Amino acid sequence: MRVLHFYKTYYPDSVGGIEQVIRQMCVGTGRLGVTNEVLTLTRANDKFDFEFEGHRVRRVPLDFEIASNAVSFAAFGELARMAEQADVVHYHFPWPFMDLAHFVARTGKPSLVTYHSDIVRQKHLMHLYQPLKRRFLRSVDAIVATSPNYLASSEVLERYQDKTRIITYGLDKSIYPAPRQALMDKWRAQVGDKFFLFVGVLRYYKGLHILLDAVANSDYPVVIVGAGPIEAELKAHAERLGLKHVLFVGAVDEDDKVALLTLCYAVAFPSHLRSEAFGISLLEGAMYGKPMISSEIGTGTTYINIDGDTGLVVPPSDPQALGEAMRKLWDNPQMAAEMGKRAEARYWELFSSETMAKNYLALYEELAARHAVAELAHAGA
Repeated sequence: MRVLHFYKTYYPDSVGGIEQVIRQMCVGTGRLGVTNEVLTLTRANDKFDFEFEGHRVRRVPLDFEIASNAVSFAAFGELARMAEQADVVHYHFPWPFMDLAHFVARTGKPSLVTYHSDIVRQKHLMHLYQPLKRRFLRSVDAIVATSPNYLASSEVLERYQDKTRIITYGLDKSIYPAPRQALMDKWRAQVGDKFFLFVGVLRYYKGLHILLDAVANSDYPVVIVGAGPIEAELKAHAERLGLKHVLFVGAVDEDDKVALLTLCYAVAFPSHLRSEAFGISLLEGAMYGKPMISSEIGTGTTYINIDGDTGLVVPPSDPQALGEAMRKLWDNPQMAAEMGKRAEARYWELFSSETMAKNYLALYEELAARHAVAELAHAGA
């Protein structure tokens, strides 16, 4: 079974949530015998074709971007060429250029799309994009929603429920580095033994301004890991509030991230908009047995974090409620520890990479078999 993944960004250019999911899909299904390739765009001038963790990555030049929509003219031909060798083409939504490339390349291969998120921010461009989006989602053979919560709350997916499946994200803890004692000691000396942790790209929908407001009248240590387009804005906001107990550490490597996940008291995940469709770093917190605080936004975050069981769930954009939830966890260490244990148990039950890989392999095989039957019927007609 050969599968071609197509998405606008991937390792090593970008290490966001969707890139992590594609990586986990490739590694997990690779262990089950799938040969995976990833076609992606890059601003780099070298390393266009290389192996990464057992799968091939093919990069083509990014020519320009419009409203975060990356465009590459070389991608049209490369998608068509690589799809010839694939049994299934696996798209990752949203990316409007991908929809167009799908029709230009005319691969003729079975296709599915993992629906990572609704498009939330560029609403003024949606009227132009709507016909292409609907035609694309009609044309693929299957759509995958990443949680029952998201399927139930997405107005877009409501149109395509007859061909939508639910396959949740999964992580493989074995590919994360073991926490090194030297790094643990370094971070413990810097941030202490008890702190709230946020990990993620610093984007508008992550709700970090809400987190900063929530701790304005407290002294709970907060460590913010990540870089991104609103980093300077957030740091300025923290300075205005006089937050000496909030530490921005920037982007860190996997070893440092694991050390911080191991050390932290709890994970704070204040994303307040539906652009946060799941929350990979929230799931990482569960994987490391940490209690979580998240917001109810009708997406996968509340499928990972069950209020009162694995952590606390608060209304979105509510600094007071978020602050009260942080106080509740902070003041009740036994409750927090028990929530963390249940969070880890839920990870192993529902969110392992092995479970995700088996479900995707079954879908790949189903689509390939259906395509083969259709071709035989067409040949005999």
